[in-house]
Amino acid sequence: MELSEFWTIASANSIVLTVEQLEKFERYAKELVYWNEKVNLISRKDTENVLGRHILHSISMLKYVEVPKKSRCLDIGTGGGLPGIPLAIACEDIQMLMVDSIAKKAKITDMLAKHTELRNISAVSARAETLAENKKYLQYFDFIFARAVTRIADIMSWSSNLLKPNGAYILYKGGDISEELSAARAKFSDFSYEIIELDFFGFPLFKEDEKKIVVIKRKK
Repeated sequence: MELSEFWTIASANSIVLTVEQLEKFERYAKELVYWNEKVNLISRKDTENVLGRHILHSISMLKYVEVPKKSRCLDIGTGGGLPGIPLAIACEDIQMLMVDSIAKKAKITDMLAKHTELRNISAVSARAETLAENKKYLQYFDFIFARAVTRIADIMSWSSNLLKPNGAYILYKGGDISEELSAARAKFSDFSYEIIELDFFGFPLFKEDEKKIVVIKRKK
């Protein structure tokens, strides 16, 4: 995918990006591919279409969910900064903390984040469950993101006390998730679960691959 096509598809799906943001996406994509040769951050078979399969996918939730300015966001199991870095580029006024349990991935991701020249975005080597040991992060985050990490109930077990009472999980999923969704509902019955099938004009791959986001909020 060329940068112009990326911009066109994003625009066609109500994700408006500036020239400066496009330049940041282009630089991030190139650096992600480069470092992926040294540390396995994404599947190597996807490097030829990193803009579509990874970066566009990361910001796809913006078609469906509004992320207000100054939102405090956590990206669990960020890998190479996905979805955290693309979301921070697209929503420049949010605060984004990215965590990964693998130190070398977190180190590279923090470097990539600094190269965006955005403020309030950083990566650390940590497990989500250890953040709760720091009282600063209790009920701290407006949004918690996770892309291709693990089962829904596990993510919530690690991090539910990090989410603000009116906050939301945005989980990127694919395929049949009925079983893990049932397990999450049984364990966390005080939350509501909304499944949004990704249907992007000009990019049918999301629908073909049964990509979806799961929006999870505490019941009022």
